[in-house]
Amino acid sequence: MGARFGSVGRTVGRVSWVFRLALVIGAGALLVTSVVAGIAPRLWRIANAHSEVPIELPEFLSLAQRTYIYDANDNEIGIYELENSQPVPLSDVPPDVIEAFLAVEDQQFWLHDGVNVRSLFRATLSSFATDSAQQGASTITMQVVKNDFLAGFDRDGRYKLLQIVYARRLEREKTKQEILERYLNTVFFGNNSYGIAAASETYFGKTAADLTFIEAAFLAGLVQSPSGHDPIRNPERSRTRFQIVMDRLVEGGYLTEEEALDEMATFVLPERTKRLATRVTERTYYSEALREYLLNRSDILGETYQERYGKLFRGGLRIHTTLDADLQVAAEQARNELPANAQGFDAALLSLDTKSGAIRAMVGGRGFVPGRNEVNLALAPSQTGSSIKLFILAAAVQAGAEPADMIDGTRGCKLPTGNPNDPVFQITGGVSGGLFSLREQTYRSVNCAFARLSQIVGLNRMVDTTYRMAASPYLYRGQPAEDHRPIEPFASFATGANEMSPLDMAAGMQTIANEGVHQQPYYVEWVDDAEGNRIYTHESEGTQELDRDAALTTIDLMKDVLTRGTARRELADFAEIRPAAGKTGTQDSNTTAWFVGATPYLSTAVVVRDPDRYTEMNGIPEFQAAGVSKVQGGTFPARIWDAFMTPAHQFEPITDWPEAPAPSRPAVRLYLPGTECLYRLVGYQPAPTLAPPEAPAEDISERQGVLAPQSAPETTAPPTGTTLPPAAPP
Repeated sequence: MGARFGSVGRTVGRVSWVFRLALVIGAGALLVTSVVAGIAPRLWRIANAHSEVPIELPEFLSLAQRTYIYDANDNEIGIYELENSQPVPLSDVPPDVIEAFLAVEDQQFWLHDGVNVRSLFRATLSSFATDSAQQGASTITMQVVKNDFLAGFDRDGRYKLLQIVYARRLEREKTKQEILERYLNTVFFGNNSYGIAAASETYFGKTAADLTFIEAAFLAGLVQSPSGHDPIRNPERSRTRFQIVMDRLVEGGYLTEEEALDEMATFVLPERTKRLATRVTERTYYSEALREYLLNRSDILGETYQERYGKLFRGGLRIHTTLDADLQVAAEQARNELPANAQGFDAALLSLDTKSGAIRAMVGGRGFVPGRNEVNLALAPSQTGSSIKLFILAAAVQAGAEPADMIDGTRGCKLPTGNPNDPVFQITGGVSGGLFSLREQTYRSVNCAFARLSQIVGLNRMVDTTYRMAASPYLYRGQPAEDHRPIEPFASFATGANEMSPLDMAAGMQTIANEGVHQQPYYVEWVDDAEGNRIYTHESEGTQELDRDAALTTIDLMKDVLTRGTARRELADFAEIRPAAGKTGTQDSNTTAWFVGATPYLSTAVVVRDPDRYTEMNGIPEFQAAGVSKVQGGTFPARIWDAFMTPAHQFEPITDWPEAPAPSRPAVRLYLPGTECLYRLVGYQPAPTLAPPEAPAEDISERQGVLAPQSAPETTAPPTGTTLPPAAPP
């Protein structure tokens, strides 16, 4: 009985199981039928869309590429990029690296037609079984389709169907090699790295050609989840993922279990992002200035900002600049002649090629530090002190003044301002010059003499001459005041009331040193696009802003500044070896100090100041220890200029300018109508010898005190109004 009932129970159980199975199959069939009936029309339209209207995949878009910057000797000095993308041809990727990626990402790549049906089915079943995606189903071709053609699409059923259809179409339109190359150059690896070359550099500090098989397999393992498997931020999850990759290589027969264990034990996860050892990526004063120039002050890269931005950061350009790396090193070392100090005083230097205007060196301060020390003092306007006199001198000589002409420099001069609310400008500081020649007033840097001279020449003419001599994308008429305050015809022009940057001052000096021909300062010699096509070449004939004879006379006058004037203490030795001309400058209360000078090769401006511009540089302990109690143009600025210019010329032959022309007329007395009485000047006799200066005799730089004047030459009666032709406002 028991056996019978047991047999019956087993029979009933089998029938029950069969019945339940039949119910499940029936229910499933009904479900499938209803689903198919509901979506069949839509599936039919999608599936047959390619036959109704042929699918034409667009061409691959050009890949974003980093732009490379080179110095004048073709050394790489920087890069510009948004995405770290460095496309390489497939032929430059080692076979082992390719094999590692295929082993991890798509073992059937060479066999399928864009879709691996078996993997897709397996992944679908796995997803149903676990209610989450556990296995990847996308082939490399499907990933290319996703990145290139389906970005921004909703991830729904239609998305996957389109991905499959597009992948098969892509396999018919492109070769396997083209698809694989596109994949390796576009896939994202995390840490702003797109493509195998960028990932190789970021994680291993090497090129794709130098990757090992295991390193390539590690990178392939990042593709599934670049942020989740990031070895720098998530090392534990990254190592777990690497273990899965090793297991897959063992399963595929690429490694034995022993080899995989050895690799897991010895492989070191990347701990920080890297760059190639030969690559310079740090931001500098120069690279930041070049970027700003290319985006905002030049149309070299395009007519619109958007076009320029795209080319600079994604265009893969090769920009060959004017920067001389050797001169840049010399400039940075020279800047260190200014001792470190608690007050934050700093020095900047900018040097131009005298003949071409090319920017050869730029030091904006003690060092560019993103977010902390970014102010580029080489481009920042400052009050100029007496260094502005180089423009006054050039304009006066251009207007007809001769070196032997006499002009009064007695301190305490009162000059008209043209402003009814403040009609008189009085100078009470600086050197008291008495009646000296223009040559002597120049090398002694006498304020009252040059203040009178600027008004004799005409303040409007002074402004116009300065704009023309120093013209650049950083200084021009009509410039927005927020970019650069306009140069004004102030009575205080000669004492530095207008602000100029080292670039402005070097540009003005370049005009004089280049025998009157002005070349606008520039950064770029030529630019090639990503394909090697030349898209820009710098060309400029310059403009003759000063007569050649006037420029040579001005040079001759400013040579004395180095040999017996305000810069002689620091620069007399330099001038004994190499012909050079220049001008010192010290702003009131020693808040800013300058030296601007040139040789036939380089025109260089140096400024010393604090970032706020108005702190007095007197009695600074660190400076006193270096022998400087008051910072003036003839101290640290001249010292830094010498420390740069001496090594900068070590391989250049000693060259002088042509001799200045002889005077075209006898010397005359220059006077300013309305402030000096004409009848007293005709037949003017030499002034009596004055008391010796109170300042030390070896330091005659822009000090209080007077010097004994030289004998005044015989003068001719000046014409009515002024001794120089008047100038109308421009």
